[in-house]
Amino acid sequence: MKKTITIVGASAGVGLLCVRTALERGHQVRALARNTSSLSAHEHLSVIAGSATQLQDLRTALVGADAIIVTLGTGMDRKPTRLYTDFAATLLSLQSEVGRTPIQLLTGFGAGDSAQYQGAVARLLFRLLLKAVYENKSAMEQMIERSALNWSFVRPGMLTNRDTSSPARVQTDYRLGMKVGSVSRVAVARFLVEQAETPSYQLHKPALSAR
Repeated sequence: MKKTITIVGASAGVGLLCVRTALERGHQVRALARNTSSLSAHEHLSVIAGSATQLQDLRTALVGADAIIVTLGTGMDRKPTRLYTDFAATLLSLQSEVGRTPIQLLTGFGAGDSAQYQGAVARLLFRLLLKAVYENKSAMEQMIERSALNWSFVRPGMLTNRDTSSPARVQTDYRLGMKVGSVSRVAVARFLVEQAETPSYQLHKPALSAR
């Protein structure tokens, strides 16, 4: 069944791959991004130039969609940010309008309660390079988890640019010593679109890595 899928943060990386994947699978796509130059015209694509932290822009993108994918990111910028919590606050103000629409939120393994399951090397890397960004991602997760939204936090390991047809390995049974390695952006985008089509991990926190 073809759906209307909103993709927030659609201009680059996993978000742009989600747009391409959803269009290839015949869906109607709404793409919200500040910079829309990377989004090629397509008969099933509606491009919304705007900000995920601005109420009206987000409302235009979300309301009436059958499924929502959120792939916000700060790129290579590791400075402290409020992007994720500002987005969460804006999203929460639209709870009554979004209702139980399934939302796939891309965060990362190391956000929220997954941090305690990282290996020693990953914990050191996060402390040195990613601490500020992941603190804000974790705060976003907390805000949304306490809400009535129909969320799923998708937590990949380190993202790579490998072009692979192999699906991601999915883990939801977190435990000490678990291995969550790298995973391709292609595989993550495919997982997100498949979950938008047929949600099976709502109110869960699937960790993704290569098989």
